[in-house]
Amino acid sequence: MIKAILVFNNHGKPRLTKFYQRYSEEMQQQIVRETFHLVSKRDDNVCNFLEGGTLIGGSDYKLIYRHYATLYFVFCVDSSESELGILDLIQVFVETLDKCFENVCELDLIFHMDKVQYILNEMVLGGMVLETNMNEIVSQIEAQNKLEKSEAGLAAAPARAVSAVKNINLPEMPRNINFGDLNFKVPNLPSFK
Repeated sequence: MIKAILVFNNHGKPRLTKFYQRYSEEMQQQIVRETFHLVSKRDDNVCNFLEGGTLIGGSDYKLIYRHYATLYFVFCVDSSESELGILDLIQVFVETLDKCFENVCELDLIFHMDKVQYILNEMVLGGMVLETNMNEIVSQIEAQNKLEKSEAGLAAAPARAVSAVKNINLPEMPRNINFGDLNFKVPNLPSFK
């Protein structure tokens, strides 16, 4: 089971943190710092697996990571997960981000955090892997984007209605209305223009 997914830059600044086990905010920050310390001091030509730090569970947990340009993608997993399977999952995650953001960079993770979280939730939910097929994930993202665009059109409907009323060119409003024996006097209304 996946316990946490961490993405941080070369300086240890977290860009994405997703914990599937409850930790206090202070403990989460300590886990990120310890994980960065363990992963960043390793050479690029060594294995991408190592035992988890003392904070996230010790020898029963593993840190599986990939280093791409300025970002480290780290999955903290228990011993039941396959190291190669998780490496493949990291690759699918990065390729999906790359396809959705067209040459993904660190700034995409900062400024489009909601979209990144949605992509991650399509792949992993509650610490369990849901989907590893990049095409299926991208099609779900595209469906979500279409839904958001259609909802944006609905959200703008009241503004368009007010604009249409303002642009109606009515002749002078009648001031006295007679219906048989009933007479109504219409007060002066403020102009919308």
